[in-house]
Amino acid sequence: MPNKTYSSPRWQFWIDRGGTFTDIVARRPDGGIVTHKLLSENPEQYKDAAVAGIRHLLGLAPGAPITPLQVECVKMGTTVATNALLERKGEPTLLVTTRGFRDGLRIAYQNRPRLFDRHIVLPELLYSAVVEAQERVDAHGDVIQPLDESLLKEELLAQYRKGLRSVAIVFMHGYRHSAHEQAAARIAREVGFTQISTSHETSPMMKFVSRGDTTVVDAYLSPILRRYVEQVAAEMPG
Repeated sequence: MPNKTYSSPRWQFWIDRGGTFTDIVARRPDGGIVTHKLLSENPEQYKDAAVAGIRHLLGLAPGAPITPLQVECVKMGTTVATNALLERKGEPTLLVTTRGFRDGLRIAYQNRPRLFDRHIVLPELLYSAVVEAQERVDAHGDVIQPLDESLLKEELLAQYRKGLRSVAIVFMHGYRHSAHEQAAARIAREVGFTQISTSHETSPMMKFVSRGDTTVVDAYLSPILRRYVEQVAAEMPG
């Protein structure tokens, strides 16, 4: 039955895009609720399941424009980033860290779920390359070694020329004393990196490994999620 208390000339959509199915709940302009379910991946039929589902409920032909006159809002949860992480299909990422800590995230906490295993299988790293910045700030914020900006720019340029466009910047004590991370981010932008994740912005935590892991994941997955959002938004101009 239509909801007599609700009145809007436009549709509203709530979408859950999973790895297998995409589920859509929509409120019609008269207040009625409708649902639709379709495969998340069906390239022979449509480019994107969420957009195809919206068109289906609006009664639009494939490829027909979806306009603000028809749709009030679209709210979507998606496993696109989660799937990319599980399948290791994220953006190739560069880790920039303090000199001497190249292997800090690889070593991690040395957890041993199976204490007596002789062959330890380490998890696959998400970053493709590492640059050690000539810099060091102590826990009180005193600069032990100033950031060598010229050298860092040379090394970032070298990685950029190899095709890397995403960078995670994780410096010792950067969560609290962020000047060097900010400077490194500025240099990365000047070089042309399109995804720059700094630990003091992404995960301002004291522990180096936890902070570093989160920052790398952000750099690894954000471009994938951003491209998907832009792809959906392009189908709904305005």
